[in-house]
Amino acid sequence: METPNALADGSESTKFISFDIGGQQFCIDIMSVREIRGWTPAMPVPHAPFFMCGVINLRGSVLPVVDLAVRLGFPPSEPTARHAVVVVDLPGQTVGFLVDAVSDILEIMPETVQPTPDVASTMAKDFIRGVVATGKGMISMLKTDKLAPRDMAESFM
Repeated sequence: METPNALADGSESTKFISFDIGGQQFCIDIMSVREIRGWTPAMPVPHAPFFMCGVINLRGSVLPVVDLAVRLGFPPSEPTARHAVVVVDLPGQTVGFLVDAVSDILEIMPETVQPTPDVASTMAKDFIRGVVATGKGMISMLKTDKLAPRDMAESFM
């Protein structure tokens, strides 16, 4: 879900929240973010998908937490107080994404988004909707709906 913002020159941008995972920068549309929480230990769930940290209590609700590093093919995170959980509302479910650190809020113009490079694997293209060059380097834009598969919700029912 993207919500454009009119800029002074009449062009439109979308706000994204950026974060670090495995030494790389990623971002997601800020309109899908419900909140950002500090890391709290997750309770493991038997037979959960390999990329799941487990579940945490979010004000009385069970929140599944995805280790975004593992989901994206990096080594598993070893959560510390510096890590954060980005709570995201997806169609039909709310999920927490464990990230190394939240970095910034970015306003991205649609014309600055480059397609996912052809050298990326098919799986990478499933997760990444584009790449943006900034003064600090390249940032991959993630497709949040692809990071938490629909069948994952059934694992926690």
